[in-house]
Amino acid sequence: MVGDGWHRAAAVGCETRVVRFLASEVAAAVGGELLGDDVRLDGVTQDSRSVTPSCLFVPLVADRDGHDFIEAAVRAGAGAHLTASSPGPGTAVRVADTGTALADLGAAARRSLNGTVVGITGSVGKTSVKDMTAAVVARSGPVHASPQSFNNEIGVPLTLVNAPDGASTVVVELGARHEGDIAALCEVVLPDIGVVTTVAAAHTGVLGPVDVVARTKGELLDRLPAHGCAVLNADLPEVMAQAGRTRSRLLTFGKAGEVRARAVVLDDGLCPSFRLESPWGRTDVRLSARGAHMVDNALAAAAVGLVLDVSLEDVAVGLGEARLSPGRMGLSTAPSGLVVLNDAYNANPASMEAGLAALAALPGGGRRLAALGLMAELAADEAVAHRRIAALASDTGIEVVAIGTDLYGAEALTGVDEALALIGGMGLGDGDAVLVKGSLVAGLQELAERLADG
Repeated sequence: MVGDGWHRAAAVGCETRVVRFLASEVAAAVGGELLGDDVRLDGVTQDSRSVTPSCLFVPLVADRDGHDFIEAAVRAGAGAHLTASSPGPGTAVRVADTGTALADLGAAARRSLNGTVVGITGSVGKTSVKDMTAAVVARSGPVHASPQSFNNEIGVPLTLVNAPDGASTVVVELGARHEGDIAALCEVVLPDIGVVTTVAAAHTGVLGPVDVVARTKGELLDRLPAHGCAVLNADLPEVMAQAGRTRSRLLTFGKAGEVRARAVVLDDGLCPSFRLESPWGRTDVRLSARGAHMVDNALAAAAVGLVLDVSLEDVAVGLGEARLSPGRMGLSTAPSGLVVLNDAYNANPASMEAGLAALAALPGGGRRLAALGLMAELAADEAVAHRRIAALASDTGIEVVAIGTDLYGAEALTGVDEALALIGGMGLGDGDAVLVKGSLVAGLQELAERLADG
């Protein structure tokens, strides 16, 4: 990363190996002052609960001041820590601001990478596309990807600095809450390939209307090099309108795209099968991910793999093996026979529509119930958006149980325990199914797990 001493251990498949470096290299990368011994470090974390032996602990200042946890991190085995305040025990690197230092550390790590970096953004589907892309690219060499949804000014540099030197491809998810956020992240990531999955009404309460969302997602294209590639959703005019912002090659996916799916069929577990068509040829694909909406995510991942010379056969295998991050279209059956569709990680109008469609597509012919929490950060659009989802559910024969919000037009239950008692008292069983979905702040993951456990 900095100098010849920075060393990253090899990676195998999608599995991350420990990154080894010296505290003095950290100090050089972030313009900090080394205090204490020049120790060898393995990995980086900002969470004192996730400390591993000899890692670097980065105390960030947010709702809580991470400096308060330095001593606990050192006791847990951290080899050194950054500090913008008084140093704790052991080796420290003093900096003006630990958040800025983390970004600088990520940027330095990026400059040391020899492989291809893929940046993925979009209103919906970016985590699933990231997971699928990592599985596809892993068929041709070591790959490192963002864990879960590490897509902000903290998660992105952590992804880069923890990337092993042996990774031939690094896949980074890029999120935004304000215009300019993607541009700032791209200055750290320096992506070679950029994917825009969708543009939709998501986080409009903080990001702004859809045209601002589109413009913000398009910031990824501004940063692509001439030798790179922009992978864009051909079916969304809002995405394609950003195409002129890049100097790189364009490759499109979707029904109107160069990489497209034909003859899509869902099995009883909602897993799609289809014929993948592309400029590289055709092949049959069966996804382990669930829901018809996952087909476009798979096409985006396939496009990246094909650009990186992954064979069609390996693309199909990778897509079939891809496992999504938790809380995304998980399917389980309770002891009563009730089928639980857990899509509780997050929600906006587009993903909510997809979740309802998946619920309606489940076989069995029994009752269909949607346990729905708030779709957050929609501002002035929230009342209309929630009522539209409620109307769509009604038109599809789905009963809505609203939890923590009355915006769906139904009396709201107060929380998970009340929802569990209500649903448990409905006598649901074989042939019946429930979708659990809401924004992360709704906290419905627990409900999905408890319903599945019976």
